[in-house]
Amino acid sequence: MASIDFDLFVYATIGRRHELEEGLAGLRPDLYQRMLAELGDCVRFADDAGYAGFGHPEHHLQIEGFEIANDPGLMSMWLGQHRERMRIITCGFVSTTHNPLRVAENIATLDHMHQGRFGVGLVRGYQARWVENFKVKPELGPVGFWNKNSEADDLNRSHFEEYVDIVVTALTNETFSYQGEHWQFPNLDQNPHPHGVYTDYGAGVDADMTVNEVGIAPRPLQRPHPPLYSGFTGSARTAAFWGRYGGKSIVLGGGPEFLQSIWNAYDETAAQYGRTVEPGEQACWGGLMICAETDAEAKEQLEDMEWFWNNWSIPFGLPMPKLLVGSPDTITAEIEAALDAVPINEAMLLIPQGIHSPSQINASLELFAEKVMPRFS
Repeated sequence: MASIDFDLFVYATIGRRHELEEGLAGLRPDLYQRMLAELGDCVRFADDAGYAGFGHPEHHLQIEGFEIANDPGLMSMWLGQHRERMRIITCGFVSTTHNPLRVAENIATLDHMHQGRFGVGLVRGYQARWVENFKVKPELGPVGFWNKNSEADDLNRSHFEEYVDIVVTALTNETFSYQGEHWQFPNLDQNPHPHGVYTDYGAGVDADMTVNEVGIAPRPLQRPHPPLYSGFTGSARTAAFWGRYGGKSIVLGGGPEFLQSIWNAYDETAAQYGRTVEPGEQACWGGLMICAETDAEAKEQLEDMEWFWNNWSIPFGLPMPKLLVGSPDTITAEIEAALDAVPINEAMLLIPQGIHSPSQINASLELFAEKVMPRFS
């Protein structure tokens, strides 16, 4: 049986269903304080139970409170201070709303602050309300089902691919220059005044103060850089792109043929760039997880999360993920079926944090850790 690292992923939902239904839950400080405390407790519980990672997204302006994980660095550090061993996966750093050079610096800094127990996602951005208000270039915008395969989609993808290339370049080189379609570094031809430290103790600046290259500091603690992830994806094109850089798409669904197309697309691109791929590195597989003693009990607990998904995610064009909902034996069978199709060494389990109470969450996590995880260790 394959050995799988099991990660958890939360949306940072601020309240239970009835609290969200009251409206403007994101504006309530009492609910936000409770959410932070519950997240910290969940991280500690999951860390003790043997989960490998704990992931969260980046979303802003969330006055409704369905996904109130805004500043990716701040949330990452809050989660990180409550664990001893787990990797925090910040997923994270939406390309249309961040300068890639600053993102690389943030990633390297967070890697040190997490003492190397850190992974990071680079994503394109699909929630128009906040992306349009935070975007770094006026011509860019979000992407989704409403503009798929349009000029806006193509521009966003072109920008994203360059953004990722810059981030990886900055993380893997002491200094560099970059002349792309969307970004150019350095942006300064000549420093406006002499500065001996640049020339005596640095690099990339000539004696006449001509600036040739820039570099981030600190360098990442993990080498060459922290593990990279895409967002949740159902696209072989996205998986193929990450084959160049060694990042993992997070795939929360699909049958055997679909999974095989994702894994094959990754392998083909990796081979083009001379990368050797170990089985299971192609993507991170998973789904929505609720584990209970019986299938009936688990499905009953799913009801409020279905409400959440139908009201929040479906309007963005995001289908319900793979349901890993049931008894330990039922969930084990689902994982084994995926393993029959493709090699998997990492699984991402989306959990109904916020919607469910901590006691419900912990019971599910404990049962999964005791009855399912050992079967894949």
